[in-house]
Amino acid sequence: MPPNLSLSLTTADHDGPGPDQRWSTWPTVAKGQRGPAPRPDWVVTAAAALDTELGVLKTGKEADVFLVERAVPADPGQASLLAAKRYRTPEHRQFHRDSTYTDGRRVRRTRDQRAVEDRRSAWGRGVRATQWADAEFTTLGTLWDAGAAVPYPVQVDGTEVLMEFVGTVDDDGTAVAAPRLDRSRPAPDEAADWFEQLLATMSVLARLGWAHGDLSPYNVLVDAGRIVVIDVPQVVDLVANPAGPELLHRDCRTVCRWFAARGLAVDADEVFADLLAQAW
Repeated sequence: MPPNLSLSLTTADHDGPGPDQRWSTWPTVAKGQRGPAPRPDWVVTAAAALDTELGVLKTGKEADVFLVERAVPADPGQASLLAAKRYRTPEHRQFHRDSTYTDGRRVRRTRDQRAVEDRRSAWGRGVRATQWADAEFTTLGTLWDAGAAVPYPVQVDGTEVLMEFVGTVDDDGTAVAAPRLDRSRPAPDEAADWFEQLLATMSVLARLGWAHGDLSPYNVLVDAGRIVVIDVPQVVDLVANPAGPELLHRDCRTVCRWFAARGLAVDADEVFADLLAQAW
């Protein structure tokens, strides 16, 4: 589905949940499952809010992303758009890559770790289904706090991560998702600016000791000239994961190849060396 799909924005105007609605899940999640403070002003925390599902933003091999409006009926000042990323259980995923990215990563509770290792148990399948959602939420929060250009993570609830919707709302009330980098055709000066923005977020990751691990023009958004990196559940530790440096190098090659094809003089090996230096 194209990333610039337009969806009609609606606001709830009745007393309870209707079709494609639910009460806001904000009050039901634990404190540690909510985004970092200080929260942006647009985050709606009222218990009286309704979540209205507006359509599909993106379908993927491991998760689908939906557009959700969280709003308090009859209060236009308390309404915001969210991207709801919902991970599939392992048996329903079309892509399996856990071992490469989770090497060196531990599950917090020993019981859950044993369950993950026992792939035949129902508990283990349930834990693995939430692992990626938890990893994405936690990583987004850390990156946001560190100043990286990522969507603000609002909350995590089971296999669902609610985060900032990156895009615009037209005058007629239509929400339009920001296009992916691979769909963009920048002028030379724009390409240079976008590359520097992307490099800044890669540098934040490196200083945290991380590599994105799957960085490409398909998971970078261009929001009115602002570069935003998405899809971060597989972030790898450059020390704990033996594949970390090679995954970082691959990120550099992929990114530099795209910008070089648009006339920008960039060297993947130089970028890689600089990021490694920042990591150490």
